[in-house]
Amino acid sequence: MEYKASHRFADMSARKIRPFATLIRGRPADEALELLRFLPNRSARLLEQVLKSALGNAEDRGARNIDDLIVRESRVDDGPIMKRIMPRARGTAYPIKRRYSHIRVTLSDEA
Repeated sequence: MEYKASHRFADMSARKIRPFATLIRGRPADEALELLRFLPNRSARLLEQVLKSALGNAEDRGARNIDDLIVRESRVDDGPIMKRIMPRARGTAYPIKRRYSHIRVTLSDEA
C-alpha cells in the first residue's frame, strides 16, 4: 500500500530542496526523519514536514507497521514563478524571479 503527502507552492526553489530529496529516497521512513532532523537547512524542515504528514496519513489509513515503511518516492518539481522588477540606477530595471516548488513524498510498505 502506498501513502502520499504533498506540499504545493513551497516557498523555496526546487533546486535547493532536491539534494535533500535524493538523500532520503529509498531509506526507511524513521531513518529519513532522523536524518532530516539533524540537518540545519530550511529545505530539510520543509521535507521533514511533508514526511511527517505522509507518516500521519499512513497511520490514519491503518498501516500495519509504521516502522517498516520505506520512502519510495521523494520528488520536488518546479512550481510557478512570480516575476517582479527591481528599479535600479539610471532608469534600468533588474528582474526578480520568486520561485516556488511542489514537494511530493510517497511511502510504501512493500519491499
